[in-house]
Amino acid sequence: MYWFTDTLAKRLFLLMWAALVASHLAAFAAVHLLHFERGTPARLPVFPSLPPTPGLPQAQREPPPGPPPPDGPGQPPPQAAGLPADALLLDYGVRLLVIALAAWFGSRWVAAPVRRLVQASQTLSETLGGQEPLPALDEHSGSQEVREAARVFNRMARELQRQFSERGLMMAAISHDLRTPLTRLRMRLETMDAAPALRERSVADIREMNGLIDTVLALFRSQTQAAEPLQDTDIDALLQALSDDLVEQGQPVAYTAAPAIARARPLALRRVLGNLLGNALRYGGGADIRVESRGRQVCIRIDDAGPGIPPAQLEAVFQPFYRLEGSRSRDTGGMGLGLYIARDLMQRQGGSLQLINRPEGGLRAELLLPLATPG
Repeated sequence: MYWFTDTLAKRLFLLMWAALVASHLAAFAAVHLLHFERGTPARLPVFPSLPPTPGLPQAQREPPPGPPPPDGPGQPPPQAAGLPADALLLDYGVRLLVIALAAWFGSRWVAAPVRRLVQASQTLSETLGGQEPLPALDEHSGSQEVREAARVFNRMARELQRQFSERGLMMAAISHDLRTPLTRLRMRLETMDAAPALRERSVADIREMNGLIDTVLALFRSQTQAAEPLQDTDIDALLQALSDDLVEQGQPVAYTAAPAIARARPLALRRVLGNLLGNALRYGGGADIRVESRGRQVCIRIDDAGPGIPPAQLEAVFQPFYRLEGSRSRDTGGMGLGLYIARDLMQRQGGSLQLINRPEGGLRAELLLPLATPG
């Protein structure tokens, strides 16, 4: 039965009706208790009425029966109909206050399920494909529309998680099973009687296919790293360790130390930084690392002096298997998944990654992470 169903429309109707009734009752009580109890002449209050209808002939408005009041001196002037000015202000002030309070409460009451849905949707993007439990909305509280939306959201979240898991398992199985025939094929090519140049090109193609398989497997291993719990991470210590390792290998890396504690996943962040530093060294000839605070965030900047990226392709490079022509082609390394994985790992820990062409030349990779909550 519709009349016995808890719907959003019915809740809004009852809220508006209750607000109007409460405003009238509160105004009536305030005027009588606060105004007429303070010595105002005792008479029945006459609330303001509508103005005379325009065009109505005066003859139709007959005076009340009885002798006309005397007009002599000493007679009290006739009382004006309606409330005095101060009582009228009190009346409308109380009405407006009650309706405003009801509107504020009602807006928060109606928007609460939407806020919960938004929060669950934001969490869903971080938990899909990982080991953390999916966000779930309460399917048994709220109006009928809210309960239906919760059921649809929960069912959609479970279906997306199932598809992500099946896709990952399928790709991992295919990539793993391809290794065996590729290995056999390479061994046959290396032992068969063929021209050395042709044999070397064929073996190089097989190695490239193996590299692509490794990259695809790394993509799905990143989901396991994304399931790593968030924790307070010493950014200065992490960057110092990475830069020291690269300097020991003879790489041109400069790091300006700056203390900073961020809320992050250390293994995933280390992988992101390693990827960006490798790109800066490979394509830019060096890396300059700096850390700074920006409000409630930690900013990590990695600058290089390379050719940069055309402005129209600054976002395209984050797409899977996207490679730039020229110096950043497949010939110089990379399968086009490194930046995609890096941004995905950053977003899964509440951060962001963007690439910026520096005015003085070169490329800047800028990472933002939330500051650790002091405790």
